[in-house]
Amino acid sequence: MRTLVLHQPLAAKASIPIPDPPQISSSMEAAGRRRRKVCPTMEENAQKKTATEASRAAEEEKVKKRTAVKASARQCHREGMDSGSTLGDIEDFPADEAQRLRAALLRWYDVHRRVLPWRTASSGGIRGNGDEGKEVDQDRAYAVWVSEVMLQQTRVQTVIAYYNRWMDKWPTVHHLASASQEEVNEVWAGLGYYRRARFLLEGAKSIVQEGEFPRTASELRKVRGIGDYTAGAIASIAFNEAVPVVDGNVVRVISRLKAISANPKKSTTVKGIWKLAAQLVDPLRPGDSNQAMMELGATLCSTTSPGCSACPISEACLALSLSRSSGSTDVTDYPSKVAKTKQRHDFAAVCVVQLTEGSDEESLSGRKNNDVLLLVKRPEEGLLAGLWEFPTVLLDEEVIDVGTRRKIVDKYLKELFLINLKEICNVILREDVGKYVHIFSHIRLHMHVELLILKPEGGLRQFSEKIQCTSAWKCVDGKSMKNMGLTSGVRKVYNMIQDYKKKQLLQRPKLSLRKKCKSSI
Repeated sequence: MRTLVLHQPLAAKASIPIPDPPQISSSMEAAGRRRRKVCPTMEENAQKKTATEASRAAEEEKVKKRTAVKASARQCHREGMDSGSTLGDIEDFPADEAQRLRAALLRWYDVHRRVLPWRTASSGGIRGNGDEGKEVDQDRAYAVWVSEVMLQQTRVQTVIAYYNRWMDKWPTVHHLASASQEEVNEVWAGLGYYRRARFLLEGAKSIVQEGEFPRTASELRKVRGIGDYTAGAIASIAFNEAVPVVDGNVVRVISRLKAISANPKKSTTVKGIWKLAAQLVDPLRPGDSNQAMMELGATLCSTTSPGCSACPISEACLALSLSRSSGSTDVTDYPSKVAKTKQRHDFAAVCVVQLTEGSDEESLSGRKNNDVLLLVKRPEEGLLAGLWEFPTVLLDEEVIDVGTRRKIVDKYLKELFLINLKEICNVILREDVGKYVHIFSHIRLHMHVELLILKPEGGLRQFSEKIQCTSAWKCVDGKSMKNMGLTSGVRKVYNMIQDYKKKQLLQRPKLSLRKKCKSSI
């Protein structure tokens, strides 16, 4: 800092500080920088303008795409509503879009797939490397086959326990091929749709007879009981063949992706969805690709409560776009609802025949372990083919009168055993137990259940020797009944009988039952 000296009287000299030249220069530069921050240069202005224009253009492009998607959705909706049963106007997935969808589905599946026993069995291992690889492939194919058949019309949580029991008993297709139909039915009992179990056994026997598990979808379809869906699942998951799989979940996902309003049950619609599904199969991971699509439909893309916000392919969903642009349309409108076939009402009289050698009270209490229940085998064809049940006779209509039902049952038992049971047995008890409605997919079976306790003259051994049955029959004790594989309907009837006995014992523990019997055969 320099000091400027002014010529003044000596008594009044003063000094004024003056900044050095360098300091003045630094201050000016700082001020200039501040001014540039407040007032950008022309170059900075141009850069900012370019970025803004680019951002605006990108946003406009997004708006155009959304508008196009909504327009396409409306068009698909109108075309679907007009045509109803055709997919002729539904476009294929463009190659680049199909690739994006496959990638998004696989990324989501790798993170969110459920851990299920058949997926563990069908993943990893050697693929086709020599004899060892072929054996691994066949075991993988068998696991997929069993699981996919069980999962048809049955919930995953129900299937898990059945699958584990099945694989413990028959771990390979060769083990299954050596089983009997009755053994298979017992393990399958309660799972429903018993025809599936029959086809599994027949298919296993034919595969073992041929010597090798078919490796392609076209060859798998030649096996009895294996259709397009199961063949595609086995071929893609076990043998890595790039073929599609279409079940109800896949139909729902694709119908929403393309906003398909056509009837999903019609053959033309089904063929169109198979074609679209094939375009979404990843060539490198076909099994995972198919499972990802089914998993999405089973979890996020559900029938009534789709989780669109978490869906990995929601941006491509025309149904979602249409629902956002129209207050009258919802994602759950796709696929279109098809009226269910009205269930048929059938009626039957079920007679639970208990054979006893004990006293009246012992027949109710079960203290005599030698009491048995009579079971007959159903015909080998038709509903519940080859399964065991209590003697049952179908009625032309619902018969309310107990006496009339008993006459019908008496006639049936006489024709079944080719003898009048009255001649070789004493009636200990005959009581109406109640009514139970068993629901099949297409039938509501109204069953009137009665308990008939008989005491054979000469004991059970002579009873077995005297009667001849037009159908297969057997006597089963209570312990065997509890552990036996029975259909859910037969099990329900059995439980009704047990509850009835307990109730009767509480109400009249010492009453002579023989005197209370009002009718006989």
